[in-house]
Amino acid sequence: MGTIRTSDRGRAGARDIAVWDPLVRMVHWGLALSVLVNGALTDEDGIVHEWVGYAALGLLAIRLLWGIVGPRPARFASFPPSPGAAVRHLGGIAGGDRTVHLSHNPLGALMVYNIWLTVAALCATGIMMGSLRFFGVDWVEEAHEAAFSWLMISVVLHVGGVLFDSRRSGVPLARAMLTGRKSVPADRPVV
Repeated sequence: MGTIRTSDRGRAGARDIAVWDPLVRMVHWGLALSVLVNGALTDEDGIVHEWVGYAALGLLAIRLLWGIVGPRPARFASFPPSPGAAVRHLGGIAGGDRTVHLSHNPLGALMVYNIWLTVAALCATGIMMGSLRFFGVDWVEEAHEAAFSWLMISVVLHVGGVLFDSRRSGVPLARAMLTGRKSVPADRPVV
């Protein structure tokens, strides 16, 4: 899945494994920035809000294309959405399993697809709100607001999951999304 080498920096005995390519990381942080900017800094009726939304849609489109043609860890096949696998993963966690998933673990995979679908819903309803046909239509505005609320819940769960899994697995996941490399403790199994 990724290039494995013993790390000569960082923690002693850790395996340093290349996982996230620059495009995956750029899209991840670009979407996070888009959500932050549109959620906290722009006027929701302003042109900047609209253009940031278009940028988020572009980033999402790039990531979805990369999920088909990108390197193996970025491909959808590396982290298929599977509720059954997520339930089994929860059972493993409850049983003390500390296996490291090079791509997303099954719960993380479900969260990624959830966030992508929610961003797509936000973009679709945002575009609808800007059209003559749907301008001022209550259900479209309500759907846009509901999608944003769901996205905020999802982001909190995502960050909590990253913190929990970093502690459980011993892999600093936020750093991996910055550097593209997972530093996996030598005593952890990897899948």
